[in-house]
Amino acid sequence: MYTVPVTVTGFVIYKIFILIDGILPLQVPGLGLIAILVLLTVLGYLGSTIIGNPISAYFNRLVSKAPLVKIIYSAVQDLLQAFVGKKKSFDKPVLVKLEKDSDVRKLGFITQENLDDLGIEDGMVAVYLPHSYAWSGNQFIVPVENVTRLNVSAAIVMKFIVSGGVTKINDDTTEQIDEIK
Repeated sequence: MYTVPVTVTGFVIYKIFILIDGILPLQVPGLGLIAILVLLTVLGYLGSTIIGNPISAYFNRLVSKAPLVKIIYSAVQDLLQAFVGKKKSFDKPVLVKLEKDSDVRKLGFITQENLDDLGIEDGMVAVYLPHSYAWSGNQFIVPVENVTRLNVSAAIVMKFIVSGGVTKINDDTTEQIDEIK
């Protein structure tokens, strides 16, 4: 049960190490990796402090002038910020009833509670339903009464969804889910 995941993880880490270490033509094992990590850290620091703001502002102005590129860039940027940025959007886990006369529910996340800008009437919310074993999903507009907020962390719900429900959730979380039913 543990052999395959440990072996695959070790193999992938080893291959990445060899790949990164081989980028610089240094004969000391691991020195290329350390040099690359130091370089990336310095570039990241400079990019986020001194150089980053003017270049980022210029790049954003440039992208905003290209219609198709602007749409793709802003969508990807918003998606990344939803997962790792300051404006995390997947922080409201819910259980969604998609059909009125069905007992089937799906786990998801409320992404927008006010849809006035889209001309959608009150009482509807935007819910993102991630796919299992993938970094994709579907976005649905559903009535508020079809949505039940979960008293569970968003990270646990995302892990549960992405794993296809096979991830073992600790006993405290299971009790929280049982209480909501």
